[in-house]
Amino acid sequence: MADGSPSPTAVPMRRVAGASFAGTTIEFYDFFIYGTAAALVFGDVFFPELGGIKGTAAAFATFGVAFFFRPLGSVLFGHFGDRLGRKRTLIVTLLLMGLSTFAIGLLPSAASIGLAAPILLVVLRALQGLAVGGEWAGAALLTTEFAPAGKRGLYSMFPQLGAPIAVSLSSTTFLITTLTMDKATFAAWGWRLPFLFSILLVAVGLYVRLKITETPVFARALARNERVSLPIADALRHQWREVLLVGGTLTMVFGFFYIGSVYLVSYGQSPAGLGLPRPTVLGAIAVAGLVFGAVCVGSALLSDRAGRRRVVLTGNLLALVVGPAAFLVMQPGDGLSFFLGASLLLAVAGIPYGPAAAYLPEIFDTRYRYTGAGMGYNLGGILGGAVPLIVAAPITAAYGGIGVGVYLAGVGLLSTLCVLALRETKDVVIDQPLDGISPAAAPA
Repeated sequence: MADGSPSPTAVPMRRVAGASFAGTTIEFYDFFIYGTAAALVFGDVFFPELGGIKGTAAAFATFGVAFFFRPLGSVLFGHFGDRLGRKRTLIVTLLLMGLSTFAIGLLPSAASIGLAAPILLVVLRALQGLAVGGEWAGAALLTTEFAPAGKRGLYSMFPQLGAPIAVSLSSTTFLITTLTMDKATFAAWGWRLPFLFSILLVAVGLYVRLKITETPVFARALARNERVSLPIADALRHQWREVLLVGGTLTMVFGFFYIGSVYLVSYGQSPAGLGLPRPTVLGAIAVAGLVFGAVCVGSALLSDRAGRRRVVLTGNLLALVVGPAAFLVMQPGDGLSFFLGASLLLAVAGIPYGPAAAYLPEIFDTRYRYTGAGMGYNLGGILGGAVPLIVAAPITAAYGGIGVGVYLAGVGLLSTLCVLALRETKDVVIDQPLDGISPAAAPA
């Protein structure tokens, strides 16, 4: 290839795409079932003395713990991913996530072991955060560094599909347990089944990932002796600005996604929210997750033609309107309106998320690409994932759901301003040292 990208026939791209899709689906399934459980039962199981809204808020706070460990995971696993390779690192992140999730399924309740229960829960959630912090960038690089030029958006949509499929799978799993047992049984032990089931998915993911090889772009970088001793230092020295801008650009994605897929589980059922039956809420979010996936596919494919920046900017601009509109749509309080509102939130998040797995790797130099892309992505996770979930319940109590919608519009404005400071990258040569100069930096 003229730009140094590997030939599409040099490696079976279907295997690479399958490995990235399977891995991110499993990792995000493990990550998301925690959020669903936090909305449904963790308040009663691990914070029974708080009760009601306070217990739910505490459960969401433990969910948010992972977001603060995700940047650390991106630095830790990014270091090894940039020095030892993408494949090895992704195997470790998958194992760490799977074992942590399985352990949560075995964790005794606060009624059994007291304060030790929520402490252990936070520790295991932190380990999940480390794992998913190192997962996404590696999976994105796996497809981007294998894909031929002109088709990086196409192939990089596969790791992006992991999140929407995981949302639907998580909600469906809890829906099945809800429909097959009474509330007392679900609260006693039924909620543990989705966590324990995840170990089977991890086994499948490991099998798939062990079948792939190291990316050709990374292998050539090693052959040119471009490996750096401390990737985080080089990333921050040469492209600190891009790390911050990427984090700001993706804040909207995380905010809309986690409000739409996690907070709405609580809001939809709560008497202070819409008061809908649990099966209705879980079923609606499971289908809305598929809407999210369909939008991701379309926007990723479009980014190969129209450009990454233009597609991402479109989604961020739409967020200014969709945030409040989604909660207005939900106000009738029936199942259909709830589904439409959730679908609006997830659909607008899917527009920038689809091309993100191609956009971020194209921004950063190969020598520290795993670290740089991971730090930017997970910075967005803190700003858009942890913070909105912490403030959503108090905002709802004070201003109703529309208050959360207005907050999300503010998040969309931040992301719009950040992406305006980035340039287009779809035609950059990703297999070429940047010598500290980013192809995506500076004003357009």
